[in-house]
Amino acid sequence: MARLFSPRPPPSEDLFYETYYSLSQQYPLLLLLLVIVLFGLLALLAVAWASGRELASDPGFLTTVLCALGGFSLLLGLASREQRLQRWTRPLSGLVWAALLALGHGFLFTGGLVSAWDQVSFFLFVIFTVYAMLPLGMRDAAAAGLVSSTSHLLALGLYLGPQPGSRPALLPQLAANAVVFLCGNVAGAYHKALMERALRATFREALSSLHSRRRLDTEKKHQEHLLLSILPAYLAQEMKAEIMARLQAGQGSRPESTNNFHSLYVKRHQGVSVLYADIVGFTRLASECSPKELVLMLNELFGKFDQIAKEHECMRIKILGDCYYCVSGLPLSLPDHAINCVRMGLDMCRAIRKLRAATGVDINMRVGVHSGSVLCGVIGLQKWQYDVWSHDVTLANHMEASGVPGRVHITGATLALLAGAYAVEDAVMEHRDPYLRELGEPTYLVIDPREKALSSFSPQWSLDRSRTPRGFDDELDTGDAKFFQVIEQLNSQKQWKQSKDFNPLTLYFREKEMEKEYRLSALPAFKYYAACTFLVFLSNFIIQMLVTNRPPALAITYGIAFLLFFLLLFICFSEYLTKCVLKGPKMLHWLPTLSVLVATRPGLRVALGTATILLIFAMAIASLVFLPVASHCPFQAPNVSSMAFNLSWELPGSLPLISVPYSMHCCMLGFLSCSLFLHMSFELKLLLLLLWLAASCSLFLHSHAWLSDCLVARLYQGTLDSRPGVLKDPKLMGAVSFFVFFFTLLVLARQNEYYCRLDFLWKKKLRQEREETETMENLTRLLLENVLPAHVAPQFIGQNRRNEDLYHQSYECVCVLFASVPDFKEFYSESNINHEGLECLRLLNEIIADFDELLSKPKFSGVEKIKTIGSTYMAATGLNATSGQDTQQDAERSCSHLGTMVEFAVALGSKLDVINKHSFNNFRLRVGLNHGPVVAGVIGAQKPQYDIWGNTVNVASRMESTGVLGKIQVTEETAWALQSLGYTCYSRGIIKVKGKGQLCTYFLNTDLTRTGPPSATLG
Repeated sequence: MARLFSPRPPPSEDLFYETYYSLSQQYPLLLLLLVIVLFGLLALLAVAWASGRELASDPGFLTTVLCALGGFSLLLGLASREQRLQRWTRPLSGLVWAALLALGHGFLFTGGLVSAWDQVSFFLFVIFTVYAMLPLGMRDAAAAGLVSSTSHLLALGLYLGPQPGSRPALLPQLAANAVVFLCGNVAGAYHKALMERALRATFREALSSLHSRRRLDTEKKHQEHLLLSILPAYLAQEMKAEIMARLQAGQGSRPESTNNFHSLYVKRHQGVSVLYADIVGFTRLASECSPKELVLMLNELFGKFDQIAKEHECMRIKILGDCYYCVSGLPLSLPDHAINCVRMGLDMCRAIRKLRAATGVDINMRVGVHSGSVLCGVIGLQKWQYDVWSHDVTLANHMEASGVPGRVHITGATLALLAGAYAVEDAVMEHRDPYLRELGEPTYLVIDPREKALSSFSPQWSLDRSRTPRGFDDELDTGDAKFFQVIEQLNSQKQWKQSKDFNPLTLYFREKEMEKEYRLSALPAFKYYAACTFLVFLSNFIIQMLVTNRPPALAITYGIAFLLFFLLLFICFSEYLTKCVLKGPKMLHWLPTLSVLVATRPGLRVALGTATILLIFAMAIASLVFLPVASHCPFQAPNVSSMAFNLSWELPGSLPLISVPYSMHCCMLGFLSCSLFLHMSFELKLLLLLLWLAASCSLFLHSHAWLSDCLVARLYQGTLDSRPGVLKDPKLMGAVSFFVFFFTLLVLARQNEYYCRLDFLWKKKLRQEREETETMENLTRLLLENVLPAHVAPQFIGQNRRNEDLYHQSYECVCVLFASVPDFKEFYSESNINHEGLECLRLLNEIIADFDELLSKPKFSGVEKIKTIGSTYMAATGLNATSGQDTQQDAERSCSHLGTMVEFAVALGSKLDVINKHSFNNFRLRVGLNHGPVVAGVIGAQKPQYDIWGNTVNVASRMESTGVLGKIQVTEETAWALQSLGYTCYSRGIIKVKGKGQLCTYFLNTDLTRTGPPSATLG
C-alpha cells in the first residue's frame, strides 16, 4: 500500500498543488455532489408521493427534506461562485460535509421507529463522498469519515440501548454497522489515495512537460543560433536537413547519396563587394599577451568588427588568424554594397586606432575592397564555415595584402560604384602586389572625411568586459502565464468540452493508434485493486456472519468464494513469491510470471476484474438466494397475536429478518467495489453498474420485496400506524440509495477515466518531448562539434558564456599542418561551360570532403581540422593533450603525435591521387609542417569560431607557401623531432621566408616507412 503514496514534490510545487491544482480539479466533483444530493432529495419527495403517502401527515419528513433542499441549494449557489475564490473551497467543503451529517441524523429520527440499520447506506454515502468528492486533504477526510461513523454508532447505541429487549440483539447490528463504515472509510481512503497519486503524477508530468518545452525551446534557439552563426538563413535549412540526416544515420556518418558526389551547397551571387582586413603587428601583440588576454582582446576586437558589419549591412565570412573578411550584398542584393564595405573599412581603421592609443601597442589595420561576383556556400563534411570563392575574392585579398596600414584600398570597380561618395587618391604603383602589377589596373586609397576631426582629440578605447550577451533562458517567457496555461489544460472541466485529443462523449482518443496503445498499456497496480476488493468481500462476509444464523449452505458458498479470491490474489501477487518458488521444483518456476501476465494482458485483467465484481455481488445477496421467491409472511396474517411472535424475528428457513436491510448494505459495498478498479474502462463500469442496479432493484423491489414488507409488518405490529415513512421503508429507501450510489459512482467513473487517460496522454507527450529534446541536444552537440573541437564543445553546450569566460588554452607542443592544392588556382576558371566556376568548386568540395572522411578513422582521431582557406587545408594535432608538461620525458611523449600528423599528410596525398584518377587531373599536394607552442581559443561567445595563433602557426603556413609540390617541408626543429620518431628527412637548404628571414628547411622522405634507428641525414 505504501506504493500508492508517491514521494512529496518540492515545497514550492507541493504548495501550488495543495492550494490551486488539487482544489481546481476536485471542484467540479463538489458541484456534482451537491446536484446529486438535491436530486436525491427530490427523488425522496417523488417516491413518497408516488407510494400514496400523505406528505402532510409526516411534517417531520417534509420539513427536513424542504430545509435540506433550501440549504443545499444555497450551498450550490455559493459553490458556483467559489470558482473565483479558491481559498474558500475547503471551508465550503467542510460546510457541505456538516450539512450532510446533519441531514443524516435528521433522517435517522424522522418518519417512524428507529432501527439499528436505519440510514446506514446514507452514512456510507457521506463517508465515501468525503474521500472521493470533497476537496479535502487525506487527514481531514479521514477525520470527517471517523466522525461520521462514530456519530451514527453513538446515536443509535445511546438511543436504542435503554429500550426493552423485544427488539433484535443490538450489539451484532452495531458491529455490522461498524464493519460497513470501516469498509467505506478504507475504500474511500484507497480511492482518494489512487486519485491523489494520479493527480500528483499528472501534475508533475505537466510541470516536467513545461520544463521540457522550455528546454526544447532553448535547444532550438541554441542550434538555430549556432547554425546561423555558421550559415546565412537561406542555406541554414538545407544544411540543417543534412545534419539531421547525419544524426539519423549515426553521428559522424554521412547519409547515402543517390550519386557519387557529395552534397554541394554553393550558389553564385552577383553585385557584391568583398572586404579583407588584416591586423598589422599582430605577431608582436600575440607574443606580449597571455593566452587569456589575447583571446579576450581578439574577441573584443572582432566583436566590435561584427557590430560594425551589422551596422553597415555586411556579413562576416571568416576569421583567419588575424585576418577578417566580409561581404556586402549577401544573401540579399543591396544597391549600396560598395559604400557599405568602404564605410566598414573606415570604421575598422578608426577602431584599431583607438585600440592602439589605449594599449600603446604598435598595431594597425590594412583593408582592401573589391566589387564583383562570388560563389558562396559551404564545402566539406566537417568544421563547416561559410566561405566565398571567385577571381574577385582573390583580387580583394590581394588588395588587402598590397594596401597601406590605416587606409582602405579599393579597385576601380568599387570606385565606380561609390559614385563620388568618397574622395580617393591613387595608390603608389611600386608598392603593388605582383598579382596587381600583372593585372595592370589602377587602385585607389579612400580618404577618410573624418580623419582631420579625429586627429583633434585623443581617442578612447576600453574593453567592454561587462557586456554579456543575453541568455537564451532570458528570452523565454518564464512568467506564470505559460505555467497556468499548461495547468489549465489539465482542468477536469475540459472533459466536457471540444478537445483535439479526446472525444468529449466517449473520452476515446481521437488517434486510433493512441487509443490502442492506451488499452494495451500495462497496469502493475491491478493487484492492489484486487486486494482492496477482497476487503469489500471480507466485510460482506463478516456482516452476514453477524446478522444471520450462519446456515451451512451459506458457509459452503463463502468457502468456495474464499478459495476463488485466494486464487486471484495468488495470481496477482505471485511475483513476490519468486525467491520461494525458485527454491522449489522447476515445474513451478513459471508461477511468478502469472502476475506479469495479469499486468500486461488487458483482456485477462478485464476478465478477472469483471469476475471479481460479479463474485462480490453474488455473495452480497447469497443469504437471500436460499429463500423462495415468494412466501407467506406470518406477521401479515389477520388475527395473529402479537405476543405469539414477540420473541421471533426469524422467517421459515431460520433467516433473521434483520438480514434483509444488511443485504442491501452489502449491495452498496458491492457498488463501491466498481470504483476501486480505477483503470477499468468507463463503458465496462457503466455496464456493471447498470447490471448491478437492475439486479438489485429487481431483487428487492420485485422478487424478494415481500421480505421488506414482512420486516415492516413485524416492526409495526400492534401500532396504530402500520405504514412507516419513506425513510423507514427498507425497500424504498434501498432503491433510492441504489440510484444515488449508481449516479455518484458513474460520475466518479467518468472522472477516473478522464484522469487515467489524461495521465497517459501527458506521459506520452512528455516522452515525445524528451525524445525531441534529446534529438535537439544531439543536433546542437553535433553542430557545435562541427564548429569546435570535441574537447572544447562541451564547455559551450547549454551554457550562456560571457566574453571573459571564453575558452582559451596554451599548448607547448602542437603540430600544425597546411596542405594546399596550388594547381587548383590554375584549374579554377569562370565560364559559361562550368557555370561560372561552380563545377570547379564541386571538384574542390570532393577533395575537401574526402580529406574530411579521413578524420573519422580511429588512427586519425587526434587530428583536429581547423579550417579550409580556399584550396588549403589546415589541421593540427596535440590540441587535446594536457598543457604544461615540464619534464623532458613528458615533452618527448607530448610530441609523439607528430607521427600521426605525418601519416595524415601521406593519407591526404593518397586521397588526392584517387581523385586525380577519377577526375583525370594531375593535382599535387604541397604540405608544410611545424610544431611548437600555440595559443588556442574561441572567438565569439554567441558566434563561436575556434582558431589557433602563434609563431608556430605562421611558420607552418610559410612552410607550405614556400614548399614544393609533392613534398612535405618542415623546419629544422620539426625535422629533428621526426627523426627521433623514426622518420627520414633530408635538407633542402637555406631559403628566404617572408617575415622570418633565412631558414634552413627539410623535406620529409615520405617514400620510406619508419626505421628503427634515427636517420643520419640530419647530421
